[in-house]
Amino acid sequence: MRTLHILLGLLMLSFVAVQYNDPDGSLWAVIYLIAAAWALLAAFRLAVVRSSAGKSLLWASTVAGLAGVFYYWPTMPEFWRKDVWWVEETAREGMGMMTAFVVLVVVLFNAHRKPARS
Repeated sequence: MRTLHILLGLLMLSFVAVQYNDPDGSLWAVIYLIAAAWALLAAFRLAVVRSSAGKSLLWASTVAGLAGVFYYWPTMPEFWRKDVWWVEETAREGMGMMTAFVVLVVVLFNAHRKPARS
């Protein structure tokens, strides 16, 4: 799971990197940074994520992510097709929000998983 969390954290950081020319890039950078922070925290400081405060904050982030998925859900048909999302900013934003939410769900799953016995 550590490797998965590192890869997801790096994916979210790469999403941040491509926000430099987006008019609302700072908003999306924050959204992606939150998901990246949780993924990397789960990779390197899982005990912090599994703490009571960590779980509460992670749940809050995940619920906010779910709300974001509903808010940014693309309304155009077949938004997942390249010829649609290549042109439509709202389709890219919606799929980006879905990706950030999936990262948060993976971290949440690992936070509530029983630790492996040594």
